[in-house]
Amino acid sequence: MSTVTCDMAMSMDGFVAGPHQGPDAPFGEGVGDSLHRWMFERPEEHADELAALTEAGAFVMGRNMFGPGRGAWDLEWTGWWGPEPPYHAPVFVLTHHGREPVEMAGGTTFHFVTGGIDEALQRARAAADERPVAIAGGAATVNQYLAAGLVDELRLHVAPVVLGRGERLFDGVGRLDLTPVAVRHTDLVAHVRYAVGRPAGS
Repeated sequence: MSTVTCDMAMSMDGFVAGPHQGPDAPFGEGVGDSLHRWMFERPEEHADELAALTEAGAFVMGRNMFGPGRGAWDLEWTGWWGPEPPYHAPVFVLTHHGREPVEMAGGTTFHFVTGGIDEALQRARAAADERPVAIAGGAATVNQYLAAGLVDELRLHVAPVVLGRGERLFDGVGRLDLTPVAVRHTDLVAHVRYAVGRPAGS
């Protein structure tokens, strides 16, 4: 069965996005590129971590990560990433509103799943064909998968910034046992990889 991974860039106080995300502030108000500078300013220093972000055979994300809208779809919207998203694999988007798949350049096809996290993961595993499945975000989606005990490996990319508010990782997930697997840092970010488990009886 496919391993389920999750990569999240976050602040020191646990936020992965600021408040009031929208078309002009994809990561929320006051965040800018503060959580993701390591990706863009010196990518050569973080080549292994960047490669791992897109190594999965399929991805799952929440609707808010795909776009800022709510309710019925704006069918002109095809994601934040332009005509060739970075995934190059099937992406399963959790939503309450059905939509036909959207095929993009480079091998990415967005599929819209109305049956919840279990259906999305089942479909992603089938599409991944034994390769890893990545839970791509945002915080609410990752927290649901963590709470359900469905994530095997969590890779945190912790930026040296305190946001103070926004969308927080780990809200409502309950007790987790995280076993450190690898740690590496630069002046822009600390990369910490954990195996995820739960205590017996939880």
